Amino acid sequence: MRKPRDYDSELKALDEKTKLLKARRLHQLGELVVATGADALPVEQLAGVLLAAVEDNDAGAKEGWRKRGATFFQGSRTARRRAGSDTRGASTNHGDAQSTQRQDRAQ
Repeated sequence: MRKPRDYDSELKALDEKTKLLKARRLHQLGELVVATGADALPVEQLAGVLLAAVEDNDAGAKEGWRKRGATFFQGSRTARRRAGSDTRGASTNHGDAQSTQRQDRAQ
């Protein structure tokens, strides 16, 4: 005779895995914002840029953004600068990156 499946425990395990994956995704999105230098933008401006990108129906523009993102992820330092950010230290010490940006603005 077969052992009956415990659907409740399986659903609970799946729910926990879903929560873990959502948390990991949120963390990775935050890392992406920091790595691209977008954390230097005011929150309202960053939200506006993202909303405009989501609402944009121009396939050519989206393809250009995709290519630029792919170049960024290929890892070359010059590609990252071309993508709009120099990430040295932004991912390792967020506070130092902000103080450097404040110094640049003051000059």
